[in-house]
Amino acid sequence: MFTFERYADDAVVHCKSERQARHVRQAIADRMAEVGLRLHPDKTKIVYCKDGNRRGSYEHTAFTFLGFTFRQRRARNRHGKSFSNFLPAISKDALNKISAAVRSWRLHLRTGHTFKDLARRINPIVAGWMQYYGAFYRSALSPLLQRINAYLMRWIRKKYKRLRGKKKARECWQGITGRYPLMFAHWKWVPSVQWS
Repeated sequence: MFTFERYADDAVVHCKSERQARHVRQAIADRMAEVGLRLHPDKTKIVYCKDGNRRGSYEHTAFTFLGFTFRQRRARNRHGKSFSNFLPAISKDALNKISAAVRSWRLHLRTGHTFKDLARRINPIVAGWMQYYGAFYRSALSPLLQRINAYLMRWIRKKYKRLRGKKKARECWQGITGRYPLMFAHWKWVPSVQWS
């Protein structure tokens, strides 16, 4: 017995052993051949779900499915103890794609808009990313959300000449996030700006 997930023409089949995985892969290939189809030679692979308990060494120990990369990651149990588990998080390709979208907004140059205008424009999109990609290992989204904050800080410093200095801009930021902590969807997770 095995479990599987499918979306369109992509599927992930979870097996209990490498032997079972090879058998299932061959059975799927045979069935597809019966209807004039074949498995994609580069995308079809057997992946070992390596974690703290499964420590073997295999060629493939990660895979990507529906914008998530599944691989060995650090996790914490309910007592706060760290351990290694096989978990999904946003894939590098998905992160690059949404990072490019954030860059294309050019938020720091939209000085003709108000902060609320910017929030109305990006909140539905960012909230969607958070809901989908943040369902698993949401800390992998933090650098992207921090980047949005960095663009917003640049916007403040460009729009208001008196706030060009880092100290004054930081004070303004703290005032805004203190008074309106939910103005931007991502402030629920990352309200502050990283300073260099």
